Amino acid sequence: MNLHYRFIQPLDVLFLRGNKLFGDPGSYGEALIPPWPSVAAGALRSRMLVDKNIDLKAFGAGKVTDDAELGTPEQPGSFMLTGFYLARKRADSQLELLMPAPADLVVSKTAEDKLLIDRLSPEPLALASSFPLPMLPVLAQGNQRSKPEGGYWLTQAGWSAYLNGQTPLPEQLEKSSQLWSLDARVGIGMSSATRSVEEGKLFSTQAVAMKDGVGFIAVVTGAVPPESGLLRLGGDGRAANIQQVNFNLPEADYTAIVRAKRCRIVLTSPGLFADGWKLPGCDSDDRVRLPGGIQARLVCAAIPRAETISGWDLARWQPKAAQKAVPTGSVYWLDELDATESSLRKLAENGLWGEPCEDVSRRTEGFNRFALAAW
Repeated sequence: MNLHYRFIQPLDVLFLRGNKLFGDPGSYGEALIPPWPSVAAGALRSRMLVDKNIDLKAFGAGKVTDDAELGTPEQPGSFMLTGFYLARKRADSQLELLMPAPADLVVSKTAEDKLLIDRLSPEPLALASSFPLPMLPVLAQGNQRSKPEGGYWLTQAGWSAYLNGQTPLPEQLEKSSQLWSLDARVGIGMSSATRSVEEGKLFSTQAVAMKDGVGFIAVVTGAVPPESGLLRLGGDGRAANIQQVNFNLPEADYTAIVRAKRCRIVLTSPGLFADGWKLPGCDSDDRVRLPGGIQARLVCAAIPRAETISGWDLARWQPKAAQKAVPTGSVYWLDELDATESSLRKLAENGLWGEPCEDVSRRTEGFNRFALAAW
């Protein structure tokens, strides 16, 4: 698979909105970080339409049918976003990946203000509970008391260690306040008929101001995205610079995973699964069958509260259908894994989609992406 890496660096504050309504008098719009991958997919494809001199209204109406990369709004072309991650440019100009702490990592702080990192591990406990899988994710702690902490991200070194079954070190964490800050902005309601201010309609929303050098890495296959210039990114189309970069994502040791016959699946983008929280291809006995002949048994999962994915359809000028999604960072433990290294790599390249794909538009936008990690 031919992958194209682009570093997207905001030149202004960003409005990275989630699925909560705002705009009514007194409402408050919260920023969503990490943003949905559709934010990047939409910005890149819009820029590509302009670069190709394609009439945007004609494309939205489905009258442009001869572009193999972008396809049509009804049937996307070969363009596919396979990754969208937070990143920063270090002092040596090298890019460093930044990942939200997965659901099986617990970050806490002691009374002496010392950071601790613990891992949840699957255990077969003889306890009466509503947990639907044979093992429960258990946190084994010592006698040292600590208080849970949030807002930490893994550095690239910490993410690489995590993928290979190690517990990241405290120095491999970065506080979100070192990566961006939030700036409350006040908005004024306007009449759609007269385009004048409507009295009493004030609302507020969060703007995201990235720290120096902090941006995003977008990974594209099936098309050549812009190599330089500007993008309109996020709500209100704020300016961002795009740059071609040489980069390789950290990955687990696939050979070791095949040999061990077990692994973890860690979502790197929200998962849109037909059976709610369960992985695609999972039957009533928790046996998982994935494309490429991969088979395994789902024994445990650590999943935060579901979120709702929607968005704005520019082609049709209407909201996209709202869908329940499994959050980024959710972790699934698979045992009795029957797979080859090549089949696992192909699955990682294609994402957790069936054959044929259940939703080609959402696949194009970068949903259902994951990383394999050792268990």
